[in-house]
Amino acid sequence: MWNQLSVPSSTLYEWDPRSTYIHEPPYFKNMSMSPPGPHGVKDAYCLLNFGDSITTDHISPAGSIHKDSPAAKYLMERGVDRRNFNSYGSRRGNDEVMARGTFANIRIVNKLLKGEVGPKTIHIPSGEKLSVFDAAMRYKSEGYDTIILAGAEYGSGSSRDWAAKGPMLLGVKAVIAKSFERIHRSNLVGMGIVPLCFKPGEDAETLGLTGHERYTIDLPSNVSEIRPGQDITVMTDNGKSFACTIRFDTEVELAYFDHETSIQNSISHIYREIKGREAMYHGYLELLTVGIKHTTNFRNK
Repeated sequence: MWNQLSVPSSTLYEWDPRSTYIHEPPYFKNMSMSPPGPHGVKDAYCLLNFGDSITTDHISPAGSIHKDSPAAKYLMERGVDRRNFNSYGSRRGNDEVMARGTFANIRIVNKLLKGEVGPKTIHIPSGEKLSVFDAAMRYKSEGYDTIILAGAEYGSGSSRDWAAKGPMLLGVKAVIAKSFERIHRSNLVGMGIVPLCFKPGEDAETLGLTGHERYTIDLPSNVSEIRPGQDITVMTDNGKSFACTIRFDTEVELAYFDHETSIQNSISHIYREIKGREAMYHGYLELLTVGIKHTTNFRNK
């Protein structure tokens, strides 16, 4: 039965642009085999301002797709009837759906909305209240970086890959928190998001940060100048500056950041290995060719 199925005969998978379940992810688009180096964060807006204990369930897309959500709008625009929306889990192979479901938890509390509960935020330049996805895309289209402010235990709960993939797709460049859950912090690094910890005894409130400021994170331009756990200066457009601890905890994590993400780092590593083996095999072939020539000349004598 399986052998009778009609499938494309090609070396690479042929993405179907009509599919709403499987979509070509953007992780390798415009990728260079040479490390691009650390990306700075300049004049970033705060996308979300959280308190303590934001879990991976608050962050990652989960459960049914709400009829008024950005993900629902995306599906309806592609002819999907509401009764066929299915769940985020069933559509985790489509980054467009999953990005729209990031921070879509109805119980999320964003301080930019003064205690209002729900998956909304404020687009700071215009003052408009938008879905988190729509605000993130507007910042992207305007060429602005974004960051997230958070309290203690950011990313606690079960380890979920989309709790890091989703914010990366929304354009989040850094998360500044009192503390991180261990695995989620590592996942953020793997997706090129800079995790920063306030110094002991400090947080957004004690520093007088409202989330309406713009943030510049003073990162060295070369990854070799960054040490795991070093202090980094964060500056705001209203003249405030404060120190944070950069939570790259190992040299491997610095290598990930140098390549933007762990995925790109892995591909670059594989590429270098293949090129190295090609050079090695080419060298062996040259030695073999020279050896054959010498043997032939010796015999002819």
